[in-house]
Amino acid sequence: MPYLIGTDEAGYGPNLGPLLISTTVWWVDGSSDDIDLYERLAEVIVTKPRDAGAERLAMADSKVLYKPGKGLRHLERGLFTALALVDRQPRDWYSIWAALDPQSEDDRRILPWHDGYVEQQFPIDAKESELESLEVAMRKTMEAAGVHLVNMRCRAVFPERFNSLCDQSDNKGAVLSNLTLDLLAGAVEPLGYDKIKIICDKHGGRNKYEPLLVEHFPERPIEVREEGRYLSRYEFGPANRRVEISFQAKGESWMPAALASMASKYLRELAMRAFNDFWCSRIEGLKPTAGYPVDAKRFKAEIAEVQGELGIDDRVIWRNR
Repeated sequence: MPYLIGTDEAGYGPNLGPLLISTTVWWVDGSSDDIDLYERLAEVIVTKPRDAGAERLAMADSKVLYKPGKGLRHLERGLFTALALVDRQPRDWYSIWAALDPQSEDDRRILPWHDGYVEQQFPIDAKESELESLEVAMRKTMEAAGVHLVNMRCRAVFPERFNSLCDQSDNKGAVLSNLTLDLLAGAVEPLGYDKIKIICDKHGGRNKYEPLLVEHFPERPIEVREEGRYLSRYEFGPANRRVEISFQAKGESWMPAALASMASKYLRELAMRAFNDFWCSRIEGLKPTAGYPVDAKRFKAEIAEVQGELGIDDRVIWRNR
C-alpha cells in the first residue's frame, strides 16, 4: 500500500515572474509500488484534451494541456477536480493561492501587482457544472480502484528571493533542486508507515543527487541505485517506510508528476496575469509578456520609465538567471 509522490516545476527559464514547484501525494491500495495510475484510473483520466468529456478529464504535462491564448480550461478541469478531492474549493484569487501555496502570502503581498489584485471568480474558463460531474466521476472511480489523493502543495519563488538564492549558491540548478527537495521533505514527513515512491523530473542536466538528499533527509544513509543521463535513483529508510526517489527525464509522464506540472503552470499563469494587468493598465499599447528571455527584454525596456517613476527595484522584477 505505497504512497506515490510526483513533483514538477513551471517557470524555470523565464526572466520575469515566479518559479513554481509543486508536489502531489497519492496513496494506493495494494502491495506493489510499481503502479500506473493512468491504468488504474483509465475510466476517468486521459492524457490528451481531445479525449476528455463530461466524465473524463485530462491529466498530463501542462505543455500538452495549455497553449498561450487557448485558455485555462483543461488545466482547471484537472486541478479543481483534484482540489475538491482534498476538500479545497477555491473560488477567488486569494483562496486559490491559499489552497495551494499558503507559504507565499508574505512574498506576494509586497508585490504591487499582487497586493489588492482582483480577478474574476474561479474557475476562469472551466464551467462549474462540468467540475461537479467530474468530481463525482473521479470519486467513484478512485474508490473502486483503491486510489486516494492525499495532498497537493506548491511553492512560488518570486524574482527577489530567486535572485538571493542564486547569489548564495551561484548555481541556478542547485536552487531548483534544493527548493524541490525542501518541498518533498515537508510532504514526506507527515506520511504513515508505508513504502514511498517519488519521481521528479531531471534538474538542469544534473545526474548526481546524493549530496542534496543527504542534506534534506539527514536521518538515514542514502543508498545510490543508479546515476545516469536518463535516470538517477536512490533509496533510504527502514523496510516499513522505505523511500525510493528517482530523478528521470520526462518525469511528468508519471501521473503524480503530471498533476504537479499542472498546478505549477496554473499558478504561474495566474501570477503573470496579475503582473501584466498591472503594467498594461499603466502603459498604453503595452503588449503582455509570458516572461521568457527574448520578449522579457522587450517588456522590461518598455516599462523602464514607469518602473523608475514608481520606484520599483529591478531585483523585484528581473530574475538574473
